Amino acid sequence: MSDLAAQMLEMGRAARDAARPLARAPADQRSAAIRAGADALLARADQVLTANARDLDAAAARHTPANMVERLRLDPGRLETIAGAMRAVAEQPDPLGAETARWTPSNGLNIARVCVPLGVLAIIFESRPNVAADAAAICLRSGNAALLRAGSDSLHSALAIHGAVVEGLTAAGLPAAAVQMVDTPDRDAVGELLTGLGGTIDLIVPRGGRSLVERVQAEARAPVLGHLEGICHTYLHASADPDMARAVVLNAKMRRTSICGATETLLVDAGALSVLPEVAQGLIAAGCELRGDARARDAVPQMAEAVEADWPTEYLAPILSVRVVDDLEAAVEHIARYGSGHTEAIIAADPAAAERFLALVDSAIVMWNASTQFADGGEFGFGAEIGISTSRLHARGPVGAQQLVSYKYVVRGAGHTRP
Repeated sequence: MSDLAAQMLEMGRAARDAARPLARAPADQRSAAIRAGADALLARADQVLTANARDLDAAAARHTPANMVERLRLDPGRLETIAGAMRAVAEQPDPLGAETARWTPSNGLNIARVCVPLGVLAIIFESRPNVAADAAAICLRSGNAALLRAGSDSLHSALAIHGAVVEGLTAAGLPAAAVQMVDTPDRDAVGELLTGLGGTIDLIVPRGGRSLVERVQAEARAPVLGHLEGICHTYLHASADPDMARAVVLNAKMRRTSICGATETLLVDAGALSVLPEVAQGLIAAGCELRGDARARDAVPQMAEAVEADWPTEYLAPILSVRVVDDLEAAVEHIARYGSGHTEAIIAADPAAAERFLALVDSAIVMWNASTQFADGGEFGFGAEIGISTSRLHARGPVGAQQLVSYKYVVRGAGHTRP
């Protein structure tokens, strides 16, 4: 066994040992650890920003694209936001011990289904250092131990944030091993995590680009929760209000183009074609490149030609593909064919059409008259998230503390024996 493999296995065992007292810790103690970690993060702001500057300098030397640098960058305002998200998680209802059902079948037993932690989570992320804080807070709120692995581009920032988390754990009297950070940029560390570390990992959560998620899904020997891409759609129905359409589409695409909830394809009902030029002009003025099919280009000649490869593409950039569809059913069919099951929205004044869209589209999140950029755990009231799941098993959509639990059955009898 290599030194790295032995080190990683020991981390897994320590996490498993820490998971037991963490699961038994009362809700107030876990909340106190999260709040103390948030306080420590702000107290260590200079240290965290210095570490982030190292990561930013390295990114500049590698000529990292601007949208990736934006994901990496921290400043005092962002640290306040991260600490605020941690505190919001600390205030979330405790999911542990909650009864989701209780019944008595014909045999007279009293049976309850009760929420319990999953155990140990391995969370593998890339360029967003705030994930270290979000993941730690969410795992502590849900009673799960965590092994965090940041990408090499955000490693110094993530390690500095992790130091604040450990300070919070210690202040609350919880084991420091409840949240551990892999401190090496060695890519082999990811491979070790994917082995499951001798059965000590219960769930792996990848948070990053397509190559990372594909590798995790292909190689993991433990269950995986995550999504591959965010190919999100906004559909302008024939009843769409023009002013609403312009505002919502602009926000859905251009508020932040690098997030997984950004709209990548605009579907325009043939009955709403007159709205498209005004919507397009707003996007173009904001610096968005448009790629359209023939009918869309007839309405907006400034558009470039869309090709087949555009429809299944997650741009994560100021580029939007535009297709005109005959009706709502055609929009649903396009989404089913090219979408990734992440987030889709309809802009419509017709409630019946909107409800039909919400019922027919099989994605983790479906919206009516709202920007797809609301696909976020914080916006859902979860405080923060560790990602958006497009899985149909276990959690789906934004994954916060309430989604990181399993359950057990508690059966109470009165001397029952089975005939």
